[in-house]
Amino acid sequence: MPPPADTVKVAIEWPGAFPKLMEIDQKKPLSAIIKEVCDGWSLSGHESYALQHADGKNSYITEKNRNEIKNGAILRLTTSPAQNAQQLYERIQSSSMDAKMEALKDLASYSGDVTFAQEFINLDGITLLTQMIESGTERYQKLQKIMKLCVGDMLCHTLTAFVELMDHGIVSWDTFSVAFVKKIASFVNKSAMDVSVLQRSLTILECMVLNSNDLYQKVAQEITIGQLITHLQGDDGYIQTCAIALINALFLKTPDEKRQEMANILAQKQLRHIILSNVIRSNRTISREMCHQLYVLQVLTFNLLEDRMMTKMDPQDQAQRDIIFELRRIAFDVESEPNNSSGNIEKRKSMYTRDYKKLGFINHVNPAVDFTQIPPGMLALDNMLYFAKHHHDSYIRIVLENSSREDKHECPFGRSSIELTKMLCEILKVGEPPGETCNDFHPMFFTHDRAFEEFFCICIQLLNKTWKEMRATSEDFNKVMQVVREQIMRALNAKPNSLDQFKSKLQNLSYTEILKIRQSERMNQEDFRSPPVLELKDKITPEIMELIKQQRLNRLIEGTCFRKISNRRRQDKLWYCRLSPNHKVLHYGDLEECPQGEVPHDSLQEKLPVADIKAIVTGKDCPHMKEKGAHKQNKEVLDLAFSILYDPEESLNFIAPDKHEYCIWTDGLNALLGKDMSSEQTRTDLDTLLSMEMKLRLLDLENIQIPEVPPPIPKEPSNYDFVYDGN
Repeated sequence: MPPPADTVKVAIEWPGAFPKLMEIDQKKPLSAIIKEVCDGWSLSGHESYALQHADGKNSYITEKNRNEIKNGAILRLTTSPAQNAQQLYERIQSSSMDAKMEALKDLASYSGDVTFAQEFINLDGITLLTQMIESGTERYQKLQKIMKLCVGDMLCHTLTAFVELMDHGIVSWDTFSVAFVKKIASFVNKSAMDVSVLQRSLTILECMVLNSNDLYQKVAQEITIGQLITHLQGDDGYIQTCAIALINALFLKTPDEKRQEMANILAQKQLRHIILSNVIRSNRTISREMCHQLYVLQVLTFNLLEDRMMTKMDPQDQAQRDIIFELRRIAFDVESEPNNSSGNIEKRKSMYTRDYKKLGFINHVNPAVDFTQIPPGMLALDNMLYFAKHHHDSYIRIVLENSSREDKHECPFGRSSIELTKMLCEILKVGEPPGETCNDFHPMFFTHDRAFEEFFCICIQLLNKTWKEMRATSEDFNKVMQVVREQIMRALNAKPNSLDQFKSKLQNLSYTEILKIRQSERMNQEDFRSPPVLELKDKITPEIMELIKQQRLNRLIEGTCFRKISNRRRQDKLWYCRLSPNHKVLHYGDLEECPQGEVPHDSLQEKLPVADIKAIVTGKDCPHMKEKGAHKQNKEVLDLAFSILYDPEESLNFIAPDKHEYCIWTDGLNALLGKDMSSEQTRTDLDTLLSMEMKLRLLDLENIQIPEVPPPIPKEPSNYDFVYDGN
């Protein structure tokens, strides 16, 4: 007979004793359960004891999380969080270096638990750690020469404990002194420093910058960009990631009026070239976290264009008008102008109007008016001037080629450049903050110092080419822009490694090829509409859905590495979840780093029986999206969130790495519960597989007209005398 819902069977360990099997009544106070356990081993003072999960994570069981205990769990009786915190507080001040080392190691291990962290912080433990970091390093180094102690390990454990304690958000970052900031910065600025110490120091500085405006100022004064770039030239991928993360944090918190100045410093230090050589083109696989940091740097770099994008042209500003004059001069090689007599003034105005029309401006008389639309504002004019100066021959060819066409077939260079610049800003989301989970960086943008301008130059030539291929007129302008957008997006989705590769991708995406792709996709979605084919389609659909279901469940069996995300910072904590091969249990547990292959079931400490699952919820309905308004403003995170609700009122919360994994997991979980798989990925997979299967089955009927209705059944004959009789 199964135990009641409010009772769980567990094993409880105590050093030097055999494990005790017992049933825990979840209705009883936790203190009463601990007293019962202590009495069983004749231990007095039950107030000094607590229960932990015996999975190596040192997580205490409290009244808030006790419902997470499952049947068959192994627990450990241990000292209470308050007593443990007091003991560790005293041990880390030991005069014995060996004892101090062990105490710091234990502190780093326990500090990830919020219950312990609160108790240790209540003892002013953060202050003690900061004092040890500020004043203890030099003393340890002197002792190292005598006692051969590993100062790096000791400092590493101290910094690890500090990071874990601060990560709970209990203590404000604004409380730290300049001396502490300088000490952490010194670990980063030293040429030879223990790798683990360097990793944690970079992480601490990143948190300081992101969480405190005052500390940002102090860190910016202490950290040299040159030293951070030096760390990018090493071989440690994690150090490189932490260094770029700190550069991004400094970039993000720099006041708007000084961001261009910082960008110039990064350019002088050849940050782009170093990233390209030592990260993107290295032989190492780029981690997901590194992809995210490169994406953030890409977004922050392009966001420098926002000011020009949102600046209207002043038609009365002579310096700005001179740029338009320069475009005209380069295009038509105009050096001299008529004199200023009254007749020649009219002639000059007429000549200007004619040339501005050839340049494709909407306002032929005063083209400055064309640049008063924001976006793209002055950014469009900047792009046009860059194209004219750096791709001189292509610029002249496009202008002269279109000025010699019939009026209705000319591709207006000015109007096209303005609309194209606006489109590119939309594609690259110029002006929008970087997404917290997005990894969509493009290697090709790290291959040129003026990547956006070069991107524009390639795309404006593409637009002119597509215009000719479509034999477009001015009435077709919007249609051409739609095709060009599709060409650009398809080429970008291929993630070319260089601008030349991007250009090659576009060469293979001519207007004719786009039409073929559209036709193929349309056939997949809209073809085969005759009743006989629709009947066949209905018959095949359940088979395809079953195939998709099996694929989803197989992916859940393989498992996925998820990242834990908090409101305070992008955490490095990871966890893994996978389904058992018999589809009955979800196994999950924390990891130190993303695995290269599958994680064995026995290494994942937590279990959730599928039979206990009550529902699957997504987005804003998830518990972790409701807590304290978590990620209320971040729609991207909201779109990747889903939760498993299970008895009694608990949940297992997920943030998918990307939209694909989100669809896989929500589909797979719904399939486990016997519900419909309704994600976008399922619809796409169904359309693709159904179209392929239909084409295969109808292959023998190619070029044969399938009737809309079945042929009529003939009337029965008056007699059956025509039947052949073998006798």
